[in-house]
Amino acid sequence: MRTTIRMDDRLFSEIKHLAAETRRTLTAVIEDALREVLARRRQSHKASRPIHLPVVKGGSLQPGVDLDCNASLLDLLEGTDAPR
Repeated sequence: MRTTIRMDDRLFSEIKHLAAETRRTLTAVIEDALREVLARRRQSHKASRPIHLPVVKGGSLQPGVDLDCNASLLDLLEGTDAPR
């Protein structure tokens, strides 16, 4: 597949130098770099453990709490009684 990409001039110069040094095409160097990044990403996702959040017992919401209003939730958390 053909595509066009834009990159920093210094980065392009380094890639071009690496390609010449290793006697490979620019395409091969860029493909290898992308494969390496994707492989590292897959490994980091495999290595991460699932997050277990604690579950606490509780009833329903307190009267007057509006979950759609960040300001009123902040007031509740900070102990401010003044409704917004």
